Amino acid sequence: MNKEAILMDKMKVLQADITKLDVDAIVNAANKQLKGGGGVDGAIHRAGGPEIMEECREIGSCETGEAVITTAGQLPCEKVIHTVGPVWNGGEKGEAEQLAGCYRNSLTLAADYRLSTVAFPNISTGIYGYPKDEAAEIAIQEVRNFLEGHEEIEEVLFVCFDEENKKIYEEKLENPPE
Repeated sequence: MNKEAILMDKMKVLQADITKLDVDAIVNAANKQLKGGGGVDGAIHRAGGPEIMEECREIGSCETGEAVITTAGQLPCEKVIHTVGPVWNGGEKGEAEQLAGCYRNSLTLAADYRLSTVAFPNISTGIYGYPKDEAAEIAIQEVRNFLEGHEEIEEVLFVCFDEENKKIYEEKLENPPE
């Protein structure tokens, strides 16, 4: 297998409930106040229990594109990495770089904590309105770039809540850019 094939083989797509995955870390699409909310954020806080919220309160906040890490509480994973995705404003306000930062900074934390399997939701594509196709391209490219220099990350899962996102990711992974 060539290097590119090995990198691509480390990335997988599945349609699942991210809160049920037995991986080292799941990534939460959080809000800046780390207070829980709707969508993935609310589901992770509900399933993980109050321990996650207690640590989030201690941390305080997280800027867009940045990431912080907490306990996983009652979730089957070891840690939850919280990252704040950008709200889509037409693409002219640095949204792509902020979204790329979500993936880069989350994986940096995973590597720092020696977490070798990481599951990402579709960051910013729900209520934040980021176009799903563009978000998937950024996600895959950033993860691929990170994996190139970090062998300690063994597997990255793109966990899709719906069939539409799953198909987008599958197509992009099957047909990576040259």
